[in-house]
Amino acid sequence: MSQLVAIASGKGGVGKTFLAASLAHALARRGRRVLLFDADLGLANLDVQLGIQAEHDLASVLGGRVALAQAVFHHAATGTDLIVGRSGSGLLAGLGEPQLERLTAALRRLCRRYAYAFLDLSAGLEGACRWFARAADQVLVITSDEPTALTDAYAFIKVACRERDAVQIVVNGVEEVARGIETYQALSEVCRRFLGRDFPLLGVVRRDRRVAAAIRSQLPFLARYPTSPAAADIERLARRFEETGRDAPVRRKSPAAAKASTTNPG
Repeated sequence: MSQLVAIASGKGGVGKTFLAASLAHALARRGRRVLLFDADLGLANLDVQLGIQAEHDLASVLGGRVALAQAVFHHAATGTDLIVGRSGSGLLAGLGEPQLERLTAALRRLCRRYAYAFLDLSAGLEGACRWFARAADQVLVITSDEPTALTDAYAFIKVACRERDAVQIVVNGVEEVARGIETYQALSEVCRRFLGRDFPLLGVVRRDRRVAAAIRSQLPFLARYPTSPAAADIERLARRFEETGRDAPVRRKSPAAAKASTTNPG
């Protein structure tokens, strides 16, 4: 069964879009059909990072010019399908719940063609971000070891993921795996203390100066630097994701219904 996976962070600058694109690429290399959807409705940049110019974007869909399936762009370099956004569009950032509900329903229909559909969410806790987190079957929360990143990751989990079972943590951009584990343990302790919940660690991706070089060159990192330490970490992340994803519960409740049940339990 296909899974809708939200990739989120409490703050910007932790490598969320880079990891979304690279994890999708790694899974495609493992023979999975993957859709990557730029769900940052105000500051989309997936197309910039990968150096592509799609004929249609999300604004074309919301403007009624094409159906969602017609906005799919096949990215041969990663073997994934993409739906890109439009950076700086106030129209996209200001979508109301009826529009988000229709968009989510269309995305659900489309993702039946794929093993995984990744939603690259905006950083923070604005309304559309929380909406897509509720819509997803799984949520991957990306953080770094910076104190502000940890604080904001906890805030995101508290607001958007508190009632979720299928939430996993990824620590990105640390010098050593041991440092990543320490970072996760600090976040996990806060979640246990104040939320009474445990969220597992999916993996750690080490800091690698070649990541910035790949983004500047607008080339997929795994293709440009396949033998780098960070590439090995991402491949390991993909294997672990598939292993844990087999047992992940698949949600089919709409985000509006999920919001109502959380607001008015029982």
